[in-house]
Amino acid sequence: MAGKKPRARVTGLGGVFLRSRSPVKLAAWYRRNLGLAVSPRGQVATWDWRSPRDPRRVGSSLWAALGRDDRDWGPGRPTAQVNYRVDDLDRLLAQLRRAKVRVDERIERSRYGRFGWACDPEGNRFELWEPPRRYRSPERHLPME
Repeated sequence: MAGKKPRARVTGLGGVFLRSRSPVKLAAWYRRNLGLAVSPRGQVATWDWRSPRDPRRVGSSLWAALGRDDRDWGPGRPTAQVNYRVDDLDRLLAQLRRAKVRVDERIERSRYGRFGWACDPEGNRFELWEPPRRYRSPERHLPME
């Protein structure tokens, strides 16, 4: 198997996104009842973490309460969407297609990196996120415990 590229894979949790009729109220509920450190002027919490392989490498995971028009939720009536951080978006999407997984053809590019979407066998849509090489979230960071 010399020369064969390793399979692309998920490297961590990028974020959890909750769909809400009232994102501000939902974020306040999580702040009040679960102690989630949601930013006061938004509906977002961000946690920093360090790579166990390279402690100098800092990443982040995001929690957000969002309205139905704040993002593309895909078809159906989802209430949550998991965002997985990946090491190679194109290769992972190709692997999923070969496995006959339903994959959205669209790839979104932004200053936050590249995003793709697919559905699990139960029809749950998930997001795949390849961060830029040097990523720093604009949100206030909190250490993960």
